[in-house]
Amino acid sequence: MAEGRAELLEQAPAAVSVERVSKAFRLPHQRYSTLKERALHPFASSTYDVLQALDDVSFDVRAGEFFGIVGRNGSGKSTMLKCLAGIYSVDEGEIAVNGRLSPFIELGVGFNPELTARDNVMINAIMLGLTRKQARERFDDIIAFAELEEFVDLKLKNYSSGMSIRLGFSTAIQVDADIVLVDEVLAVGDAAFQAKCFGEFERLRREGRTILFVTHDMGTVERFCDRVMLLERGEVVDIGQPRPIAQQYAELNFGRASAARAQVSADGPAAVRITAAWCEDETGERALAVDQGSSCRACFDVEFDRAVDQPLFAITFRNDVRHTIFVATSAQHGPQEPFAAGERATVCFEFPNWLAPTRYTLTPSVSEGVPPQELIRADDLTALIVESGMATGSVVDVPTALEVIRR
Repeated sequence: MAEGRAELLEQAPAAVSVERVSKAFRLPHQRYSTLKERALHPFASSTYDVLQALDDVSFDVRAGEFFGIVGRNGSGKSTMLKCLAGIYSVDEGEIAVNGRLSPFIELGVGFNPELTARDNVMINAIMLGLTRKQARERFDDIIAFAELEEFVDLKLKNYSSGMSIRLGFSTAIQVDADIVLVDEVLAVGDAAFQAKCFGEFERLRREGRTILFVTHDMGTVERFCDRVMLLERGEVVDIGQPRPIAQQYAELNFGRASAARAQVSADGPAAVRITAAWCEDETGERALAVDQGSSCRACFDVEFDRAVDQPLFAITFRNDVRHTIFVATSAQHGPQEPFAAGERATVCFEFPNWLAPTRYTLTPSVSEGVPPQELIRADDLTALIVESGMATGSVVDVPTALEVIRR
């Protein structure tokens, strides 16, 4: 099925074409906040630094393609989306967009904080291409998806950041745009809303919409994206399939030594490579979100480039504030069989999911010997969202038996 989709995308026309685009910003050494300051210091230095946000960037996105854009902070990802949306003009190059475009790029862009949610939705829906009649017909669906029925007549300046995100995303996906731009602001939303957004991504993908998606989450990239572009300091490092681009991103983000933590000897290459990681729900299907209380499996693929006699496998779960919640380790299950050079394995840890509802990042690792020496670690290689109708505020919700004895 994936091969058939790839063939269809190759034959599809370009929905977005970017050719040799460059964008720079001037950062003045001396800033004036008032006219008085400028009058008092007329001969102050007017020098500035130049920040090259994008440098000779070229790529095409086919109609119906889910195209990811990844890179470290400051690599030019969000600047690229803003150039596509027309928020920034480009210094050099050309951008061609074929179809109606709906941007969900930055919290608050296009919203007036002095207006109510009702007024902002109507104004933005019309600005994004709907008629007044269409905007009125879809208003209830927009508010319902954002779960803001009780706050529809509240001014946006009184909204929390999460409420504003829900409203913005809900408006952007309801305008039937051919091309949707989504920035990493989704990471600010709570776990339940992220899962809801992922469901919308699935729908948009099935409907053949073109999506350009900026994110740091490599699990999301591998699940949704057909191709991915990696940016570094405003330049294109590579464009290709999700898995190899995710590996390159890890090397850039953490440095080759710390991202892979590969033990390289004079005898040859690294001992082990971790090529993929994912989670499965209780039916065995790969999932980004699972229900609290259900059975869950965390898995990763390993390739051995040399013999490892005493392997130790582990996956570290960290929550959204980077606290280590628990570590699943093969040490609890006794010594593992040795692996020869060239062998591969899929390692899975199954556990009853009593994690608190939030988003977790998973870091698989492989060690060797006693005491164990780490051979490889792939930081934050995938993510898992835990959903629950009740939040206690704890990091885990361990099931308990209750007995109340009156005295």
